[in-house]
Amino acid sequence: MNEFVKIKNLVKNYGDVCAVDNLSFSIKEGEIFGLLGPNGAGKSTTINIVTTLSEYNKGLVEVGGLDSVKNREAMKKLIGVVPQDIALHPFLSAYENVCFFASLYGLGKRELKEAAKRALDFVGLSDKAGLRMNRMSGGMKRRLNIACGIAHSPKLIVMDEPTVGVDAMSRDLILHSIQVLSREGATVLYTSHYMQEVEEICDRIAIIDKGRMIACGTKKELVNLVTDRKEYEAEVKLPADFDKAAFCKEVLSLPDVKNVSLAETEKKPVIVVATGLEFDALIQIIQILQKHKVHIQSINSRIPSLDSMFLTLTGHDMQTENHAG
Repeated sequence: MNEFVKIKNLVKNYGDVCAVDNLSFSIKEGEIFGLLGPNGAGKSTTINIVTTLSEYNKGLVEVGGLDSVKNREAMKKLIGVVPQDIALHPFLSAYENVCFFASLYGLGKRELKEAAKRALDFVGLSDKAGLRMNRMSGGMKRRLNIACGIAHSPKLIVMDEPTVGVDAMSRDLILHSIQVLSREGATVLYTSHYMQEVEEICDRIAIIDKGRMIACGTKKELVNLVTDRKEYEAEVKLPADFDKAAFCKEVLSLPDVKNVSLAETEKKPVIVVATGLEFDALIQIIQILQKHKVHIQSINSRIPSLDSMFLTLTGHDMQTENHAG
C-alpha cells in the first residue's frame, strides 16, 4: 500500500513550550492508524496540524501527495473530521446537519441530497433523518457526528475519541462502521483512550509522549519491544500422586519453553508456563497435563495488553489520564 499521510520532522512550539518535537510517521492508504498518548502528549496538536486547523514551525505534512502549505485548500477537501466534542446544530434535523456540513466542501444541491442519504444510511440513522439533534440519544449523536464527517466521501478520516460516552451497542456500530470505511478504501487516523478499541480495529499504533514518538508498529511489533515471552496459565485440580518434578521436566523439554511454575492459591493450584512469543505451546501443554492426570479447570495464554505496553513504554497509565491530548 502507498503512503497516504506523511509526517516528517514535525515541530510545533507554543512560545517556549515544544508541543510536537521532531515527530515523524506515515499512514498507508486504507489503513486504520491509532495515535495514542497521555494528556499533553501532543495528540491534539498533531491532529490539528494534519487537518490544517493549526500552523507548525518546521517539518513536512502531506495528505494524498498534497503539501499542507503549498496545496492547503486542495488537501482540506480530502479530509473528513469526526471531533471528540459533538459538533452539531441542536435545532437542525439529522438530514439538515449532514447537508450543512457537506455543503462546506462545495457539494451541489443534488449531490448534497444523495450524500446525506448515503451517510445517514451508513451510520444506521436513515429512519431518524427528520429527528432534531437535541432529541437524540448520546449514541445517535455520535453516529450523526460521523455521518457529518464522512458525507463528502473524504479519503482521510480523522476520528478523535468517537465513542466517548456511548453505550456498548452504539460503540460496536461505530467500530464496525470504521472498519467498513477502511475496507472501502478510506484511510483512518484514530485516537481513543479505550485500549480495547484500538487493539480491535487498528492496523498499526503510534505511541507518543511529550511530543515525541515513543513507538510505532503493529500490536505484535509493540509487544516485541517490551517482552520476549508469553505465558500460559492453567487453573487445575491435581491428582493425589502428582509428580511435580516429572511434569516440569517434560514441559521444559518443549522447544522455547522458558519456565514452569506451580502456585498453590487459596482457590485452586495454578500452573504457569512461560514460552517465547512465537511458540504456540497450548496443545502440547494440554496433552502433558492430561498425561499426568491433571484436571484442567481453565487455561489461557497471556501476552501484554496494550494498557501494560503503554505503561511500560511511557511510564503513564492511559486509563488514569483524561481525554485531552
